[in-house]
Amino acid sequence: MRVWIFFCTRFLFYFWRCFVISNNNKEHQVNEEIRDKELRVIGADGSQLGIMSAKEALEIAYEKDLDLVKIAPQATPPVCRIMDYGKFCFEQSKREKEAKKNQKVMDVKEVRMSSTIDTNDFNTKVNQALKFLSGGNKVKVSVRFRKRTVAHPQFGEELLANFKEAISEVGVVDKPSKMEGRSLVMFVSPKSSK
Repeated sequence: MRVWIFFCTRFLFYFWRCFVISNNNKEHQVNEEIRDKELRVIGADGSQLGIMSAKEALEIAYEKDLDLVKIAPQATPPVCRIMDYGKFCFEQSKREKEAKKNQKVMDVKEVRMSSTIDTNDFNTKVNQALKFLSGGNKVKVSVRFRKRTVAHPQFGEELLANFKEAISEVGVVDKPSKMEGRSLVMFVSPKSSK
């Protein structure tokens, strides 16, 4: 009877361990998912425990109330480490969030003009583009042609040349002007601060 109770409690312990660890990203094989005959096992403190079977490694991990995680499946024999897998996943997600927070995302802002724009409106658009560029964003400058103005793209070319001159202190032209449908488009990025 005692053997049966011991077996049942051991089975429930293994069963309980399977549900505690949720391996959503499936990057690593954990505990019972490891089915290799031989494994090179690294202890929780980083020491080499040697080459052993998966069953022996699992027993060592369960004795220490930790998990067996396969960290190098391509090696021969595969390398597994005894660690707290929940804590490992938490720290890894924390590092990813930190890296994401420090990452600078560059947006593309758009400045639209018509080919018959007046001087004051042109200056307003230049100031708007300068504000975007100083904020670290790329700017898409587009000159829209309406009705008969499509027949005279040289006016748009002149306008973009003046625009390029006006923002030359802060921005650099990435892609020169080209026609896209009824618009003449040019991309400008901020100068790198060295």
